[in-house]
Amino acid sequence: MNTEQVLQEFRDAGALLEGHFILSSGLRSPVFLQKMFVFQDPVRTERLCKALAEKVTAAFGKIDIVVSPAVGGIVPGYETARQLGAKAIFVEREDGRFQLRRGFEIPDGARVLMVEDIITTGLSSRECLDAIASYPGKIVGAACLIDRSGGKAELGVPFVSLAQVDIPAYPADQLPPELAAIPAIKPGSRNLKA
Repeated sequence: MNTEQVLQEFRDAGALLEGHFILSSGLRSPVFLQKMFVFQDPVRTERLCKALAEKVTAAFGKIDIVVSPAVGGIVPGYETARQLGAKAIFVEREDGRFQLRRGFEIPDGARVLMVEDIITTGLSSRECLDAIASYPGKIVGAACLIDRSGGKAELGVPFVSLAQVDIPAYPADQLPPELAAIPAIKPGSRNLKA
């Protein structure tokens, strides 16, 4: 599956939105990828995650455990793990920091992959990787459905994406005039109240 096919899946799901959006990173963008519109369709999700799993296998080989950040990474993490024949676990925020909860463990010798939905700056991915770094398994890399940084995000581990696009994102005080003229909305989940 190539980048255009991945973006078409998002378009077909009504998940490629245009306007003025406040991303979970705090940056502003004229494009928002509403992945939950994609993930509400199990067939579409399976198709995308199967393609991602194939790229992961080619890049990293056998994976034992997929770890994803809650909330957005849980669905693609689970489905990618299913396609890889691996376990799927996730980290959650507690006191503002990601950590494994619910009795999740990463045993010695496990080959671990971090799976995200969409990477913009890589902040959530790095936080997820930091949360699992102290466990005895080996983090072999990371993967995401869409890398919207155009390959500029740094995770500190090798990573693959199903699609790589360079969607502009701006600090709030550096908006182009056409974006500044549109009211901003914040559709992401990072700051949802419990």
